[in-house]
Amino acid sequence: MITQTKFEKAFSTPIVRFQVPDHSALDADLLTEGARLRSADEGVSKSNRGGWHSKGNLFDEPASCIQKLGAASREAVLAATSKVTSSVDPRDLRLKLFAWMNINPPGGFNAPHTHPGAHWSGVYYVSQPEIETGTSGMIEFLDPRSDLPHWRLLKSSAFRPKRRLRPEAGEMILFPSYLVHWVYPNETEEERVSIAFNATFRKAPKE
Repeated sequence: MITQTKFEKAFSTPIVRFQVPDHSALDADLLTEGARLRSADEGVSKSNRGGWHSKGNLFDEPASCIQKLGAASREAVLAATSKVTSSVDPRDLRLKLFAWMNINPPGGFNAPHTHPGAHWSGVYYVSQPEIETGTSGMIEFLDPRSDLPHWRLLKSSAFRPKRRLRPEAGEMILFPSYLVHWVYPNETEEERVSIAFNATFRKAPKE
């Protein structure tokens, strides 16, 4: 009988999910702050279609709720990075976070895109309208590998071409910034609010 000596997952793509504790009060404050920012600025056009995308680095805003989320995002990035490497301590590197708020009204969505130049990208869900069926509120990731259609015959989850998630309010997801992703149209009558960010490491200056 043949004996297995080793099993490894080469070229895997990590997707890490976190839950922010006691998020209800934080979410309420973020919605209030988002409404204030939205009333003061028309935002910018990026991957958003029919929705509002805040201008500049959201984590530069002094509001305590924004700073609290920034600290949680930093903690998540360091934890996720420590899971994928033991050769580098991410705390020894310089980490820059750049964030923005997305508000998707009914029908609003985000077109397929990547986040070039960063290591991790993340999304924190501030409000996620409830649905019974359908794809509203889902984020979908596309397999970055090519020439894999023949694997569909084997129905292996490791080689599926897409991965859909429907995170709940208070949940944060992290994924490599090269991963193509998009957000399904909001099929509810409520706004869907999320805060996305990029995390980029740089070498720390020598003392």
